This record gives sequence, C-alpha cells and structure tokens, in this order.
Amino acid sequence: MKLSVSAGRISVRNLPVALFLVVFFAAASLSYAQPRANGNGSELPPPPKVSKGTAAAKPAVTTDTIGLDVVEALTLIQQNHVVGKGIDYNEIFKSSIGGMLKSLDPHSNYFDAKEFEQFRTDQSSRYFGIGATIGDLTDENGKMVGTYIRATFENAPANRVGLRYGDKILDVNGVSMVGKPFTEVRDHLRGPRGTAAKVTVQRNDTGKRETVEIIRDAVPQPSIAEAYMIRPGVGYIAMTGGFTQTTYGEFAEAMKRLKAAGMTQLVLDLKGNGGGLVSQAYRVANTFLESGQTIFTQKGRIDGVTEPYRAENPMPETMPIVVMVNRGSASASEILAGALQDHDRALIVGENTFGKGLVQNPFILDYGSMLLLTVAKYETPSGRLIQRDYSDGSLYSYYTNGGVGREGTTDAKPTGEESKTDLGRSVYSGGGIAPDIEIKPDTIPIERARFQQRLANPIFAFALDLTAGRVKGFESLKVSEPIRFSYDLTAKDFPITEPVMKAFTRFAKENFGYSDAQLSSEREFIERMLRSELVTAAYGTTTSFQVFNEYDNQLKKAIEALPKARDLAMQSAEARRISTGDSGADNR
Repeated sequence: MKLSVSAGRISVRNLPVALFLVVFFAAASLSYAQPRANGNGSELPPPPKVSKGTAAAKPAVTTDTIGLDVVEALTLIQQNHVVGKGIDYNEIFKSSIGGMLKSLDPHSNYFDAKEFEQFRTDQSSRYFGIGATIGDLTDENGKMVGTYIRATFENAPANRVGLRYGDKILDVNGVSMVGKPFTEVRDHLRGPRGTAAKVTVQRNDTGKRETVEIIRDAVPQPSIAEAYMIRPGVGYIAMTGGFTQTTYGEFAEAMKRLKAAGMTQLVLDLKGNGGGLVSQAYRVANTFLESGQTIFTQKGRIDGVTEPYRAENPMPETMPIVVMVNRGSASASEILAGALQDHDRALIVGENTFGKGLVQNPFILDYGSMLLLTVAKYETPSGRLIQRDYSDGSLYSYYTNGGVGREGTTDAKPTGEESKTDLGRSVYSGGGIAPDIEIKPDTIPIERARFQQRLANPIFAFALDLTAGRVKGFESLKVSEPIRFSYDLTAKDFPITEPVMKAFTRFAKENFGYSDAQLSSEREFIERMLRSELVTAAYGTTTSFQVFNEYDNQLKKAIEALPKARDLAMQSAEARRISTGDSGADNR
C-alpha cells in the first residue's frame, strides 16, 4: 500500500477541547459503527460485570472513562506544556488516532483530508502537475549549475508546450530558479489542476531564452512502467507501479500488443510493486487461471466465515510465465504471485516477498478524512497465510527484518505451516511468497555506490552537449526531434562506442578533475548511464528502462528459467485435465 504524506493539515487549533473530544471519538468508534452499517448484525458487547466481592477487579474501560482522561490530559497540556500556544492540536489529533491504529496492526492508518485526497489521486493512476521530471547539475566543486528538464511524458502539459530534455529552468512565475536545488524548483512547478505556470527556460540546443505558459493538468501515472519484446518470442511486462484503477486495462493492452508482436512466453516483473487494489490483481490472475480455480480466500472477523474468490475464465492464456518478485513486492502482488505459484501456473523467481496479507477497507470520516482499517486476512489457494508476524509491536522490526531487508541479510528458512501446490510442491505460510528459484540482485559496496553517484554529474553534462550537437565529430548523436514514445530499443540505438568513451574521458578529466584510472574502473556504469541519458532524450524515460534491463542479472536468470516454467505449466495442465476427466482436445 502507498501512503503519500502531504503538507496539508486540518486545523483544529482553535477548537474547544470538548469539540475536539467529540471529533476524536467519532473517529475512534467508527471501526465498530461501520460494520453494523454494512449489515453484519454485530453489536458492541456490554461492559463486563464486576463481582461485588472482587476487591482486585479493575473498573471497566468505557468511552466515558477514556473521555475524562483525554479531557484532563489535553487541559494539562494546554496549561503546562513548554510550547504553550504553539501546540499543534492537529498533530496531537493525528498521532492519537495513528497510535491507536498501530497498536492493532502495522497497516491500519489514518489520513487527514489532504492525505486522503492524495491517496485517491494515487489510486486513479494519475497526479496533477506539468508532467516532467527535473534534475540538478553541479560542477566539480559541488556548485549548482542549474536545474534541467530531464524528461516529459506523453500528452502531458510540459510535452504539449514543447519542453525538451536539457532545457535549463531559469524562472517560474517570475521567481528566479537560478542556483536553487531541484526540490525547490519542483515546489514552484507544482500546483492545483487548471492553474498556470509561466516557465522561462534556456534551450539546450540553441541557448535561447523562451517563456512558455503551462496549464497544470492530470498526468498519467501508469502501473506498467514498460512492456516490450525483450527477446524473440519473449515478452516482458514491468508491472511495478502498484495496482490501481487502470492496472488490468494496461495489462490487457500490453498483452494484446506483445502477442501481435510474436510473444509466446512472458516475464512478468512485480519487483518493488507494493500492492494496491486487490480487484485488479484478481483480474490479472484470472487471465491465466481456469474457471473454478481459487485465486485467493478472504477471512474476516467472524469465525468460520470465508469468502473464496475463484477464476471465471473458460479460455485462459496458456503461455509459460516467469514472475519476478523481491522484498518490495507486497500485498496484491503477493496475491497474484501466490495464486500462480499454488496452481503451478508460473515459476516465481527472485527474492522472498514482503509478507503483507492484511485487507484494508476505507472508512470515510467527517471533514473529508479517512480510516484505512484492517478488516480481514488473505490466504493463497493452498491455504497459506501471506502475512508475517508482527506480534512484538515494533514497526522498526517489522519493516527491516524480512520486509525491505538490509544489505547482507539472507532469507530465513520457512517456519510456518506447510501447504502443497496442485502438483504437490511444498510452500509455507507466514512469510510472504518464497521464490521457486532464488536470485539475489547484484550489489556493490556503499563507497563505490557513492562514487558512481558523483559520476552522474559529468555524465549528464556530457549528455547535454551530445544531444545538442556540441561535441565535434559526434553530431550524429544530436537529438533534434520530439520524443518518440512507446519505442522498442535496438542495439543500433545510441551505442556507446570506443570513440564516444574517449571523448567522455577527456571531458570528465578536463571539466571535473577525474583520472583515467577512476573512469576506467567504472567503464560499464558510465556506458550504461550515458546511453540511458541519450535514450531518455530521444525516446523518453520509459524506454530508458530497457537500457538498465540489459544489465539486470535477475532478469537474465528469469529469461533462462522460461523452459522450466513451460514444463511446469504443461505438467499442471495435464494434471488438471486428468482430475477433471478432460480428454485433452483443444478446440480453440
């Protein structure tokens, strides 16, 4: 699940304590009131009776007694806290509800009105702005050279007015941006939908100053970062942007396009996909599973009640599938991967997933705020509980030990209950989805990573000169046409040849003070990043991901595993035909 915290606040600073208390308990009691409105007939139990002869019995905790404690605490804070009139009651309000929810589970949450609006925007696969990425350039001494347009997005406002890679941002709405970091420039470019941003830029190719008026608008934020033919017959779909309202539609369109291009095998990349709308994960899984096969089961608070969600597809896709996952794959991603694994429909490769199997339901509060409250748990088709343990109550432990992980950690051996896939393979509960083939990503020491980060400045500066045609002898690398979106990269596109590398080495030595030895030690990194910059200028950010995929050891191994995925799918299909008494005839 995604949580985007904004600067917006609901001001309750001037509310009297009594009104604050009413608002607080309206929210606090919603977890009880809402289920009754849903018609399940549940009622709050009466307060426990205390025997007259039990001297040690504690008084019942009721909303009245809690209310008195809260009023007293707030009064003492108002009268005695060192901050005095500077107390932010909105923060007290939010932290009170947040603390209450975190005592229940790690994923229940409270959103104020501004955060809730951002949450709904995220789920709609879009945001509001100009539709461009920007970045800084600093010189060899760390002095700010400027903030530049790095990319624009298809049909976005910045693209429509003609902003290009390398345009230097000089001012926004009359305020100078010279010398300011990109974070500050970004804040000036952001704003409500329909408002104008007058942006003055210095064009990278001509050096001329131009002012354009950009009307901020909705910018698509797709679930699928990239979909293309990565090998002959092999399609690759990077479903890394979460499960939002458009995910299945994007997926269906990508499948249609790749099949038309000759796809007979699929690598589905879920690395870093933190989840989202389960209904969308269900529809993607439904593409590959036959009618009647369980995709997941939801178990709510009422004992003995389960709700299985089954596939409804009499003509599922039969191509071999490899699904890539890592520690950042969570929630709906785990439901999708678990369903395909339990039915032996796909081979799962990569790292152990996060282990988030709790169901959140939004409950809308007064004043536009919202509780995202855990109401159930998920099980995979084999009966596995995805959710890992959070009983110690430590959020730090929950998010580091087996969640996002740390450098040098290894996945623990499974300790949960054992279940069986359709073909009898062992899988385990309580720790996310363990891959069928474990593939760790390539890693480098922290100091080397820092050095590579510093190299980003000469690489970007040299790319600016190349794309503007300012490097003598390499005018063919000039990018003078608008971005060509949805392009499938070929080996002939912007190859980083030996002459290009020699030219870059001279540039980096003369302008940034690097030595031959330093640059030679990071030759592969420089080649990759430099080509990525040129591809971004010509074809956009999305296509530039294809450059990085050429160096991804996990993706290479996933492609190599496709024959095993094909064998697994064939065995699963044969076992299902036998179990259903199907003759095996295919009349499609």
